[in-house]
Amino acid sequence: MGHTMQVSEETLLAEIQGRLLDEFPHVAPAAVNTLIREEHARFEASQIRDFIPLFVEKRARRELKRKIVNAPDVPGSKITSG
Repeated sequence: MGHTMQVSEETLLAEIQGRLLDEFPHVAPAAVNTLIREEHARFEASQIRDFIPLFVEKRARRELKRKIVNAPDVPGSKITSG
């Protein structure tokens, strides 16, 4: 039988942050981290944890896209937390 490897949510959240920073390089890393933590906190009471990283990534990506659409078009500007 094969061995199942457990990957911690923290490891998965770090991977999500890396992907989002690659996709949104103009967004400050601290802002991405804050957004991921806020989205993750929404699921704190959830008993079934398997899909939480997926939900966090989808919600964070949607929020980043929303912020970009609503951000002023200033060259070189970065989206920061807040």
